[in-house]
Amino acid sequence: MPDIRLVLPSILQPLAGGQSILTAPAEGSMTVRKLLDSVAGDYPVLARRLRDETGALRRYVNVYVNGDEVRRLQGLETEVADGQEVLIIQSVAGG
Repeated sequence: MPDIRLVLPSILQPLAGGQSILTAPAEGSMTVRKLLDSVAGDYPVLARRLRDETGALRRYVNVYVNGDEVRRLQGLETEVADGQEVLIIQSVAGG
């Protein structure tokens, strides 16, 4: 069964056991929300870093599906197909 790959930036990898890529089975209709829910059970600290207590993406977290930022698509309801990569980029503030 094909998997969906969740690609993490180096700053988030320690929260996922040092892994740069997490995979989730592509079961039926998969959305970004379901993908994040599936990894939340194994990596709760990572889940809290990506989404707030209401389940919304934190403003400094950008998620891309096929190169498109999900906020410009259907947000967390953006569909993800078998074999696709979901890329997470965390904005870094500086000054």
